[in-house]
Amino acid sequence: MSTPTPSQALTHLRVLDLTRVRAGPTCCRVLADFGADVIKIEAPRGVDPNEDISGPRHGYDMLNLHRNKRSLTLNLKKPEGLAIFRKLAESADVVVENYRPDVKSRLGIDYEALRAINPRIILASISGFGQDGPYRDRAGFDQIAQGMGGLMWITGEAGKGPMRAGTAVSDSTAGLYAATGILIAMAERERSGEGQWIHTSLLQAQIALLDFQAARYLVDGDVPPQAGNDHPYSTPMGVVETADGFINLGVGGDGQWRSLCEAMGAPERADHPDYVTGELRYRHRPQVKALLEPEFKQKTSAEWLEILERHSVPAGPIYKMDEMFADPQVKHLGMAQPVEHPALGTIEVVGQPLSMSRTPPAVVSATPDPGDHTDEILREIGMSDGEIRELKAAKAV
Repeated sequence: MSTPTPSQALTHLRVLDLTRVRAGPTCCRVLADFGADVIKIEAPRGVDPNEDISGPRHGYDMLNLHRNKRSLTLNLKKPEGLAIFRKLAESADVVVENYRPDVKSRLGIDYEALRAINPRIILASISGFGQDGPYRDRAGFDQIAQGMGGLMWITGEAGKGPMRAGTAVSDSTAGLYAATGILIAMAERERSGEGQWIHTSLLQAQIALLDFQAARYLVDGDVPPQAGNDHPYSTPMGVVETADGFINLGVGGDGQWRSLCEAMGAPERADHPDYVTGELRYRHRPQVKALLEPEFKQKTSAEWLEILERHSVPAGPIYKMDEMFADPQVKHLGMAQPVEHPALGTIEVVGQPLSMSRTPPAVVSATPDPGDHTDEILREIGMSDGEIRELKAAKAV
């Protein structure tokens, strides 16, 4: 495997990563993949009672979330460990944490404390429900946020109860919003010379992700129902069954409806008085489904996709994970990125969904084992080998 070229976009930044589980690591992964020096700070083995909450170190989740980072073990409950963190903060650009809101204050690493050390520092905090308010001290998990954030009652089939999304959308979205906030704060710092505290939560991120469904209620007072695999207000747009499986159909405008009718060999259907406009098709959704479903079952998915593409009708396959990564366009986009792991050999992780003409993201190093870079990082802040041995003896690192 050829050695990948590191991204040069954020090489001037040092990030202290105090996060775990998913939302915080997702945020820091963005910065690391674009070249930032992300130092993953974690407790020495045996200090944290929940140290395995993210799964095995060489498991797929840890390997995907923590590539491109360096690892420093640090016991923040010991004065010596806290002193090292403060020393690192003197020259760091960003600190990212996803403790419960009161923890950083108890440790003495809240924003005001960090600002006193380094006025340019940016603190990014991710919590379950916010840094203040009646739920600030509650533990936040993705599925809880999906439920409270409105997603589960617009997902799934009507009458069958709430349905969670198939991946951790609240966690991942909160991490991406936090990364966005950090980049905005860095851009503003170029003018003011000062850092700031930015914070988001799983609940906020989940509500924002609802987008037009949330706006539908806020603007019109309409509570969106579950629509299963159908689009909430456009028909025919959703899953259709074929002779050998399923495909997604995306017919939004009247022109696309006309193209679909032609593709299905029934051009006269486009002018039917019940279906001629999008509003009428939505009003008569059951009739449209009853009309189309038997016909789609007469050909295979591959046959329909070829016919629909020939008529410029938006449609696509519905892949299982192995099929998705085998798709030629997915391969072309480089969404599976190889990286060399010292114990596992060459593995693949999920790439960044972003291309840049001069400073593209890159996966250059695998997830480190805990403390792999402890000595290296401590030497960078001026500590001697003797001092490092004393810290290890005190179980501060």
